[in-house]
Amino acid sequence: MSTEPRTVILVVGTRPEAIKMAPVFRALKKRSEVRPYLLATGQHAEMLLEPLSYFGLVPDENLGIMRERQTLDHVTSAVLGLSGQVFDRERPALVLVHGDTSTTLAAALAAFYRKIPVGHVEAGLRSGDMAHPFPEEMNRVVTDRLASWWFAPTMGAAENLRREGCRPDRVVVTGNTVIDALLWTMSRAGRPSTPALLDLPPEARVLLLTAHRRESWGAGLESICRAMGRILDRVPDVWGVVPMHRNPAVRETFQNFLGHHPRVRLCDPLPYPDFIWAMGRSTLILSDSGGVQEEAPVLEKPVLVLRSVTERPEALTEGTAVLVGTDEERIFSTAYRLLTDPEAYGALARKGMNPFGKGDAAEKICEALLSPMGGLTAGGSR
Repeated sequence: MSTEPRTVILVVGTRPEAIKMAPVFRALKKRSEVRPYLLATGQHAEMLLEPLSYFGLVPDENLGIMRERQTLDHVTSAVLGLSGQVFDRERPALVLVHGDTSTTLAAALAAFYRKIPVGHVEAGLRSGDMAHPFPEEMNRVVTDRLASWWFAPTMGAAENLRREGCRPDRVVVTGNTVIDALLWTMSRAGRPSTPALLDLPPEARVLLLTAHRRESWGAGLESICRAMGRILDRVPDVWGVVPMHRNPAVRETFQNFLGHHPRVRLCDPLPYPDFIWAMGRSTLILSDSGGVQEEAPVLEKPVLVLRSVTERPEALTEGTAVLVGTDEERIFSTAYRLLTDPEAYGALARKGMNPFGKGDAAEKICEALLSPMGGLTAGGSR
């Protein structure tokens, strides 16, 4: 019987995928039974490579698909074709994808076409609205239909999968791998390297704003910026930090609406450890990011979620986040109350209320795949 390690291809295309898949790659790398192969699609370019480098990872191959003002059609078709060529050459026993990006969907489809089992990390998240977030909700729903292993971050996500007919013995509740990455980073924390962060007055309270969702481009993002400006005008000891996504549609709006405010620091996307530092330094976070909703409770920071729905309802039910959408008045009034009412703020910034895991998700994924049922070891079955 062959004892050669089985190849597992981990596919990453964006910065969040890199951060959340790095712990999985590192866990698999420790096991002699498998040969983890890191395939970068380059849906993001330098935004993808920076966190990989931080975690000490170098892609085995980078498809480099990113184009100026790229469309969803381009990303999906390029990843589908080029990742398929890699799968044909490397002949993996399993392809692992993460989350809900166009890279995720296309790579899962390429594997499915070749009858290669797909494992979906961060499976089962649902907003219940195909238009919000767009196109992420569709991407994750379809990916879960293509997968044969589902690694759910919460019990609620696992229940979604079982209700949709996924094999219960292949649905594994792991927690979210972003907590693994966060705790690893916090254990190595140091001073940030970004000048915009070093420039903050020591006594200032900080409002951290991240927003990039496609469905918010235009009027929604402008409303968010107006609310941010009003908050800063009414609460003079608060400073704003705004790491801008590299998409020109996002950057132009931030620069036009907030670029001239004396207490706003616009900057490029922060290196991952600097972003963790910025979250820890902040008083309040305004974000449409899914990962931030998961990370902030560990740091005991309240989040105003700049979306109409969230596929992470645990953040709402546990009381660590508030859904405010892109309505200017609602964002302003909620933030103002939290910044001026210590009791209201304390109700959200609570210790021990993280519903997204303990930092051992990658090991749980590894153990499931290397179990006799996982199909990656001698005598295993798929």
